[in-house]
Formats: sequence, C-alpha cells, structure tokens
Amino acid sequence: MLDEQAISNLLVVLIGIAFYLVFTHLGIVRQFVAMVLNVLMPFIVGFAFAYLLNGPANYFERTVFRRLRCRRGLAVLVTYIIAIALMAILVKLVLPQVADSVVSLYGIVQGFVLNLNEIIRKMSADFNIDQAVVNQILNQFMMSYTDIVSKLSDLASKAIPYVLSMGLAVGTGLVSVLISAITTVISSIYMLLEKATIATQCKKLVYAILPTGRANRMINICSRANNIFSGFINGKILDSAIIGVLCFFLTNILRIDFAVLISVIIGVTNVIPFFGPIVGAVPCVLILLIVDPWQALRFGILALALQQFDGNILGPKILGNSTGISAFWVLVSIVVGGGLFGFAGMVLGVPTFAVIYSLVGEWVHFRLEQKGIESLEHKPE
Repeated sequence: MLDEQAISNLLVVLIGIAFYLVFTHLGIVRQFVAMVLNVLMPFIVGFAFAYLLNGPANYFERTVFRRLRCRRGLAVLVTYIIAIALMAILVKLVLPQVADSVVSLYGIVQGFVLNLNEIIRKMSADFNIDQAVVNQILNQFMMSYTDIVSKLSDLASKAIPYVLSMGLAVGTGLVSVLISAITTVISSIYMLLEKATIATQCKKLVYAILPTGRANRMINICSRANNIFSGFINGKILDSAIIGVLCFFLTNILRIDFAVLISVIIGVTNVIPFFGPIVGAVPCVLILLIVDPWQALRFGILALALQQFDGNILGPKILGNSTGISAFWVLVSIVVGGGLFGFAGMVLGVPTFAVIYSLVGEWVHFRLEQKGIESLEHKPE
C-alpha cells in the first residue's frame, strides 16, 4: 500500500504531466473547451439570467407571496413578466430613438467634415496664415479622415458576410436557434424554481469529495462569494438604471441633444464602479463638441455632478459596504480586471477582488494569531 506522502508525490507528478500536455497541445485544448462551452452555452446563459433575476424573485417570494403555498412559482412568474415587459419597453421605446440619434449624429459629423475646409480657409485669411501651411494641415486631416473612413468601410465589408451568414443561419437553422433560446429560458426558470434542491445537491457533492473541515470551508467561501456578487450586481443594476433615468431628465432640462443616446451610454457605463459616469462622459463630450461646445461644457459639468452624486450619495445608499474594500483597491481591481478581461473585467473585477481580499485577510489574521502578534495597525504620531 502506498502511504500519503507517496500518493502526494504521485499527484504532483501527474499534475505536472497534465500541465505539460495542455501547454504543448494548446490549440487542441482550446478547440475542446470551445466545443464544450458551445454545447453548454444555453445553460450558462440561463444561469446568468437566473442569477440576475434571483434577487427580485426572492423579494416577491418573501414579501408579496409569503403566505401562499405556491409562492416560489408565483414569484418566478411575476419576475419573468416584469423582465419581459422591461425588455419590450427597451426595444419599443429606447432602441429606435438611439438608432435615430446615431443616424442624426452621422449626418452632423459628415457635414462638419465637409465644411471644415471652408472654415479653416476663412480663419487663415482672417489671421494671415500661410496658405501652404493651411493646405498641409488640411491634407493631413483629410488623409486621417480618409483613413478612418477606409477602416470603417473595411470593417463594415468584413462584417457584412458575418451578418449575411448569420441571417442565412437564422433562416435555414431557425429551429436550432429557437431550441437554444427556449432551452436557455427553460433552464433559467428551472434553476430559479429548484435552486434549493440544486444547492443541496452541490453541497452533498462537496461533502462527498472533500473532508468535512475543508467542505465546510468551501461552503463558507461559496456563500460569502454569492453574497458579495449578488449584492453588488443587483445593486449596480439598480444604481445604473437610476443614474440613466436621472441623466435623461437632466439632459432634457439642460437642452442637450441626443438625450436618449447619452443617457443609455451613461447608464451602461455606470455599472463600472466609481468611474462609470466619467468613462461614459468622454465619448458623449466628444460627440457634443461637434454639435455645440456649450452643450459639451454643460454636459461635462452634469457628468461630474452625477459622478459625485453616485459615488457619495446614491451608490453608498444602495450598495452599502457590499464589497468591504477601500477606494484604492477598487481602483486596482478595475484597472487590472479591465486590462485582462475588458468591460466584463471592469464590472466583475471589484466583487472578485473583494472575495480574494476577504480570504487573504482571514489568512493573514490567522497567521498573525499563530505568531502571537495582536495588531500591526499604524498609530499616528
């Protein structure tokens, strides 16, 4: 019989061989992972929907229908009706206005570029600027503009085959698409209806695989991560919706063009913690600079006010201290998450780092207690 040390050494060797095989056959592994993800995608998306809708479903189950026997089924039904209604409102009211704003903006930008030549020449005549310098500036600008248009056209030409193939796939494989969509919705509904059973089964699996002490630790970590993620995500969605609606009303009051488009940009980017309104304000200010610099100035002040209001009043009221990390670590998690995983990393980096921060903090506290060190807090002189 092998002792525990021999088994551990054997596991280390096997893990090393597995890592070597993975890195030497990375293309095959990537294709296999992509195939598995493609098969499981309806369930992954269904889990994402269920996780997002779990908060409202819990609210209806515990407050509105708490005295009824079928309270969970009614809560899930009402939650999905509200979600579908909100999506219908978005598609019916918001998206057409956003599309109209984009079309109008394209016309304004095109007119601005066409009139720029005349504006610069008039300014050169008023200020006695050498015509050769003006022509050189115009040529460089027009080359840059032509390059931008060329790249956009190239991007559109590359996108058209994908759009056509997608349309062909939808036309010829409509049954497959519908089955995938129906599977996603049904799986999310079953996950919400049977979340207690699924959680119990997962706990049994953890306790069957791990020793009792480590299983308890694993369950505790998962519970803490779930509390941090659910509180943060639900809170940020509500917070971003409020900021987007508030931005829409204020931009209309201040008579700023493209109110719907700007409000959608601000609302979407606001899910980025702390810096969301500023990140969304940059493209909006650039858009408004072409239309009217005074509007850009008014909106810049408005965006700064929204960021302060969200960061100091609305955000703490809704989110509270759901992450438990300071502003510095929020900045670190946003920068690192965004650099590694883009927009999703900027959004989910904060709760992920909060979980890691909490676990590291517990380990550090445990090690300090083992060494008999009570506190290393900095004391001001």
